[in-house]
Amino acid sequence: MTKAILKNSINYILLIIVGIIMIYPFIWLCFASFKSNKDIFGSLKLLPSEISLKPFIEGWKGSGQYTYGDFFLNSAILVIPTSLFTVLSSISVSYAFARLKFHFKKLLFSLVIATLMLPNAVIIIPRYMIFKNLNWIDSYLPFTVPALLACNSFFIFMMIQFFRGLPKELDESAYIDGCNSFTILVKILTPLCKPAIISAFLFQFMWTWNDFFNSLIYINSVSKFTVTLGLRMSLDNQSGDLPWNQVMAMSVLTIVPCVLLFFFAQKHFVEGIATTGIKG
Repeated sequence: MTKAILKNSINYILLIIVGIIMIYPFIWLCFASFKSNKDIFGSLKLLPSEISLKPFIEGWKGSGQYTYGDFFLNSAILVIPTSLFTVLSSISVSYAFARLKFHFKKLLFSLVIATLMLPNAVIIIPRYMIFKNLNWIDSYLPFTVPALLACNSFFIFMMIQFFRGLPKELDESAYIDGCNSFTILVKILTPLCKPAIISAFLFQFMWTWNDFFNSLIYINSVSKFTVTLGLRMSLDNQSGDLPWNQVMAMSVLTIVPCVLLFFFAQKHFVEGIATTGIKG
């Protein structure tokens, strides 16, 4: 008994130490956002010598013509539809693969899984050329339309795993009661998929919100910049000494939506990941 307690105590202590090491950069970032530039580079202290909201006030102004209010609004306009479309399209496609019978089902499923093996760098140029020919560059269509057409095979595979865990007797009982496939999906299976749906939404929301590379490629107008591009522009537009405290303050605000969303949906997120067997 004593050995077990000692072993658990050592494990918890090691976990706490590792956790502190991992979260320390974020804690430092939060405190540094309240410091002056001189305080950031002139002292190793974690706590600021004097707490000031000036970095947030000045940093929020952005480029002057466009504030971070515009960037946050643009990110919401981009991320929320993309996340919702991803969930809706993935549910439809995964239900078909998990429950319905149709020609070339195994072949098509193999192709979907095969796309998981493709590195993103391989498809950047072909995708850009397609979107350019469709006149979608400098718009949010390169994000929302692929999401609506279930182009992310990760979420399809994730939802299929969840559907396979639901008993098929539910479908059979519904068919006896006169339900069709669409009714079964909407009224019976989808409510049971709540943890997987929330997990898929969270993944897509965080990935799209934090995405810098694709936004940089497809969005050219400053008026359509997301927060990630806004942060980069804050670094590029400054002359002389860079106000790092303002950049850090805006970085903290950029992280807040993802952190809040994760903590509010943490219970369903963990349940969805555990059920599907997918690890993020």
